Amino acid sequence: MDKNKILIELYLPEYEREFDIFIPINKRIGTIKTIIEKILEESIGYEIKDDTNLYSKDTGLEYNAQLLVKDTDLKNASKVILV
Repeated sequence: MDKNKILIELYLPEYEREFDIFIPINKRIGTIKTIIEKILEESIGYEIKDDTNLYSKDTGLEYNAQLLVKDTDLKNASKVILV
């Protein structure tokens, strides 16, 4: 397995769907969010909004868009919500 990526479980409440996604640990949370939104837009018709954020499904805390993934509590099997 690639040590530069982690597998997260993304929950999209608007669509009541979950997705398993590999994300690079050396990218900023904001960049990851943008990439995820573009993939969802192309695959399921997700409507990109300016005010969406990534949150921990366990704690409800928002992930800071400026932090690198490796500087957060995200790890393999972390559960994240996009709202």
